[in-house]
Amino acid sequence: MPLKNRVGAVAVAIACSVAVPALAQWPRYQLPNVPKTADGQPDMNAPPPKLLDGKPDFSGVWDIAPRRGRARAGEPEVSSDQAGALPPAPARGAAPPPVAGAPNGGRAGGNPIGGNVFGDIGGQTPGGAPYQPWAADLVKKRVADNSKDNPDAHCLPMGITQMSAHPYPRKFIHTPTELVAIYEASGTTVREIFVDGRALPPKDVEPWWNGYSVGHWEGETLAVETVGLMDDGWLDVKGSPLTAEGKITERYRRPTYGTLELELTIDDPKAYTKPFTARVNYRLNTDAQLLEFVCIDKDAQHYVGADHPSNQK
Repeated sequence: MPLKNRVGAVAVAIACSVAVPALAQWPRYQLPNVPKTADGQPDMNAPPPKLLDGKPDFSGVWDIAPRRGRARAGEPEVSSDQAGALPPAPARGAAPPPVAGAPNGGRAGGNPIGGNVFGDIGGQTPGGAPYQPWAADLVKKRVADNSKDNPDAHCLPMGITQMSAHPYPRKFIHTPTELVAIYEASGTTVREIFVDGRALPPKDVEPWWNGYSVGHWEGETLAVETVGLMDDGWLDVKGSPLTAEGKITERYRRPTYGTLELELTIDDPKAYTKPFTARVNYRLNTDAQLLEFVCIDKDAQHYVGADHPSNQK
């Protein structure tokens, strides 16, 4: 079992010093009923599977899509609407590559082209995220402090947007009434999205780290609304805030067997002057499972902020 420890404010995943034999984890296993190309490879361009009610089935283990272009034989190109799509996920337990613009050269699973919403939720928005003045000042402070207070750096839930864009994979288990999301990052977080006709809870509901999520179909797209979030959430590594007044709307679409597209809309008038949107693309991993992720917060006392003597000029 790989033991991962959050070190530093940009949530760099570091493997435990004790070596873990390869057979201590699930060996690779090719899922049955995967459509194949003429040469026997998974056909990522095949039509998506369907649920019993005829809607697209999002079940599977999903990696962040690679940069535009074909990563494997038979795999479709990443749609061009995601500027700066992320590269393939790094080996788990290894530090992800650096993100352009992340504080102090932080590593957060993006690429230097830009558009990485894990490092910067506004990276795909012209002019950046539309912060309210207080929120812009807060982000500047958090960046100056090396993002040391990011919940992920303290083994707390990192939030929906960071989990959605994280380089580690996520697994969806889909039924006609519920979509269960299991994120390897953030301490193997489990999230339930109900698609059974229930309404969102009232405004005075007890807040949760990942809020309360209900979905409905808009044609072949699953639209998910989430409210009831904890106050002072972090949307990205740099510290873009999300308040308890905020709502996150996700729109999932599976155009082919091997691709899943997610559009995230942030609507939080307390922190932003208008709603804005970010996109993440995924590719299906047909022969791997999630690893167990254990986070131990034993280095937080050593995190360095702007007031540390080493940062004083």
